[in-house]
Order: sequence, then C-alpha cells, then structure tokens
Amino acid sequence: METTPTRSRRGCIAASASTKPPEAASCTPDYEAGAPDDPRASRGSHDPSAPINDPLDEIDHPPLAKANEQFADEGTRHERIRAIDDEILLKVKIQRWRGAVWTEQTLPWLIAAGLREEGAGDDFYVALEKDAVAARARYNAAHTKPLSSSSYVRWLLPNRDDYERYQLEAATRLRRRLNTIVCDLVRDSLRDGHEHVADMQTFVLGIQVRAEDGYATYVAVRIVGSAADDIVAVILARVPGCDRDSWGFEDRLPNRPLYGAEQVWSTLMDPSAAAKILEEGDVDRPT
Repeated sequence: METTPTRSRRGCIAASASTKPPEAASCTPDYEAGAPDDPRASRGSHDPSAPINDPLDEIDHPPLAKANEQFADEGTRHERIRAIDDEILLKVKIQRWRGAVWTEQTLPWLIAAGLREEGAGDDFYVALEKDAVAARARYNAAHTKPLSSSSYVRWLLPNRDDYERYQLEAATRLRRRLNTIVCDLVRDSLRDGHEHVADMQTFVLGIQVRAEDGYATYVAVRIVGSAADDIVAVILARVPGCDRDSWGFEDRLPNRPLYGAEQVWSTLMDPSAAAKILEEGDVDRPT
C-alpha cells in the first residue's frame, strides 16, 4: 500500500486564518509536469474533486478530523516525522490512521495520510520515506545541483491550484458565517431598536431595525471599511423579510450624517417576518 497523499488538501485552518488567504499563490513546485523529479508522473494527479461549497477540511474522515482538533490550539505540542528532513512534517495520529501536516506560518495543510502497519513494508511512515527518498533521487538525476537532504517532499506541498481553492473556500465560509451573523444582528436590534455590529475583519457590519406595531419595519445596514460589492449583495440578500430589489443607498443615518468610509442601505421589512424572527429567537433563548 502506497501512501495516500491528499495533495495539499487542508486538514485544518485556525479560525483566525479562515478568511485570510495566504499571500503565496506562486508557491508551486519547480518541476515540469512529467519531468523525472515529478512523482505525479507515476502517481497520478490528486486534484480535489469535492464541490467548492464543500470545504475539504470538513470532509468526514479520521485524519482530517484529528488534524482539525490537533492544530486548533496553538499551545498543542506536535511530533515531527524524523525520516523527512527537507521539510518539517508533523504527525497526526488517530486509530490506525497516520497523517503528515506541513505548516505555513499559522496555516496547516494535511499533505499525506495512510494506515499505520508497524513492521510492514506498506506502513504509512515507511511508504512516505520511501517515496521521499525516491523523489530525491529523481530530482538529483535531473539537476546539476543535488539536494543535500535525504528526502524530497516538495511535490506534496500546496501549489497554485490548492491556494486558489483555499481562497474560494474562504468565500464560502464567509457566506455561511454571514447567514448566522445577519440574523443575529437583526434579532438583537429588533429587541431594543439600537444598532448592533459585528467585526468582519476587513469591515464592520452594523444593522439597525426600527419597528412599530402594525406598521412596516425600517431596516438600515451600515458597512464601515472595505467590503466587496458581491459581499454587500450577499449581506442585503440575507436580511429576512426584505425585497432584494428594494434596497436604497442612503446618504445619512436616521440620527446623523455618514462619516468617512461608512456606507448605508435601507429598506422596509415585512412586519410578519420581524415577528417570526423574534419568536424564533425567544425559543432559542435559555429560560
């Protein structure tokens, strides 16, 4: 059994990094496809096949789940795979599964996984070392300057396709996060009539709802900072009980003019939708 590398398939991402794609889109192996130092020539491609709306680290598989857990806490100690010396690879262990994680600053990537068969030739660690040594031999045969390390695993590291997928997945995560945040802000504002805000890292989102019994409910969405036009559209579309085509751009808030980088949109919310939001929120609140 050879190692089953899920090439550059992210096994875990710290929450603080999930919306911050690394500035490393050019980090690609320096071999040509099919060249002697390209192990993919005999191994085949491992490009992700899951839909972009299904982030790879959410796949239900033991090494991925363990990697998420293990690297979520920055204080967790990790064990290095000593047989690999050209890159620092860290062990992931769960049941009979073993994995290799490569970290880039604060972003870990699960780059290979397989089964532990101690003493067997197809053991994950044995197979990983054998592949890495063979890749080094191919590299040295094709280059005038040989590698000084005893292994070569750069072909398993993230490439341009992986970084592009990571960025697309980050957009998916943001949209999911907005589903919850927008509803929470609307509900909180319905309860007290004040604006409630959320820090979205690159911008601040504020929502204020003013409701009067029996009348249409006024809603204002305020954004401070840099938010892409498509994200603004996503936010407005997620405000419940509002016609997507009814939003208007405002030049002031109800009680003051706009400041600096503020942008505000407003519309009317269906009162029945507002009542439903409050009702659902009351059910979820602890008694």
